[in-house]
Amino acid sequence: MTPRAADRARYDRATAGLDAPLAVVDLEAFDANAGDLVRRAGGKPVRVASKSLRCRALLERALARPGFAGVMSFTLEESLWLARAGFDDVLLAYPSADRAGFAELTADPKLARSVTVTVDDPAQLDLVEAARGDGREEVRVCLELDTSLRLLGGRLRIGALRSPLREPAEVAELARSVARRPGFRLVGLMAYEGHVAGVGDAVEGRPVRSRAVRLMQSAARRELAGRRAAVVAAVRAVAPDLEFVNGGGTGSVQYTAAEDAVTEVAAGSGLYVPRLFDHYTSFSGRPAALFAQPVVRRPGVGVVTVLGGGYPASGAAGRDRLPVPYLPEGLRYDPMEGPGEVQTPLLGSAADDLLIGDKVWFRHAKAGELCERFDRLHLVEGDRVTAVVPTYRGEGRTFL
Repeated sequence: MTPRAADRARYDRATAGLDAPLAVVDLEAFDANAGDLVRRAGGKPVRVASKSLRCRALLERALARPGFAGVMSFTLEESLWLARAGFDDVLLAYPSADRAGFAELTADPKLARSVTVTVDDPAQLDLVEAARGDGREEVRVCLELDTSLRLLGGRLRIGALRSPLREPAEVAELARSVARRPGFRLVGLMAYEGHVAGVGDAVEGRPVRSRAVRLMQSAARRELAGRRAAVVAAVRAVAPDLEFVNGGGTGSVQYTAAEDAVTEVAAGSGLYVPRLFDHYTSFSGRPAALFAQPVVRRPGVGVVTVLGGGYPASGAAGRDRLPVPYLPEGLRYDPMEGPGEVQTPLLGSAADDLLIGDKVWFRHAKAGELCERFDRLHLVEGDRVTAVVPTYRGEGRTFL
């Protein structure tokens, strides 16, 4: 029996009394992935990216492990909710225009102590100030640095379109703007190199592209390490008590952590290891989060149809954004239909061994987005479900 076949047998036994659709997290794989992230971080704390988990119970499980500290959140509403639930170090990694949320933040001492907001433009500070109302609490501020690689004199840009702040002087100027404003305190700097951390460099069947990605990422790491160090020095000249410098992501943890200027790294997808994280030379994780759909039809030889399953991930539309049939091995989509809203035909010899009511296990393309489809996660240990925990959706929270 192959390891994947053994996993299928475990998951089928664990959920034998449960009807699909359902989602599981294999805690042995989750914990092994967590240990690998800590190892690669080399002693620097790992801040958990909440958008990659979207489950409070699993955020708490990760943070209970030595080597993890703090949450990286994705909306202000989520940040305030987590802070009220007892998470005391929440970095909101994206600028917000949530005026009602800022009014709450600035009026509540506990929330103001627990939540740090990210800005990259003085206009964002103006918005916070205008939203204060009677709130007088000091707002903790983090600045974000553009990490993109610029080539050919800036004509070629590789990297996400995020912060407009690139050079040390630009970031230092915004740091001075924060320092001059009563009611704000600069505590952090973040820089997410998504073109390194979130792009696989060993794509099966595409050796030339993979080689090009590795060359790009090597150049990007060298350029960013020097520029990030200069930016941190410039910002510390304005704010000597800067508390943290955050960088990296699942695919770049060990490289980012090796930079002296960085004090912590961020990661989240590396705990679930969705399919987009299968193609890296920098690490190899274990798939921990899966979902099952039931077989409801057998249209013919070599074909079964499961209920639903069309759960595409965000990003530029393409085949890499689709979930993949994972267990049993050997199933593939019908190219004329793909994964559908209410039914998904699957082709392959493995289909002939599936009966009506059997489960087919899938892996989602991106980590936490799976939890927008399910209101609970069944936590599997060995061949048993040992707990059932709500996702954000299951707690009535859909933040985006």
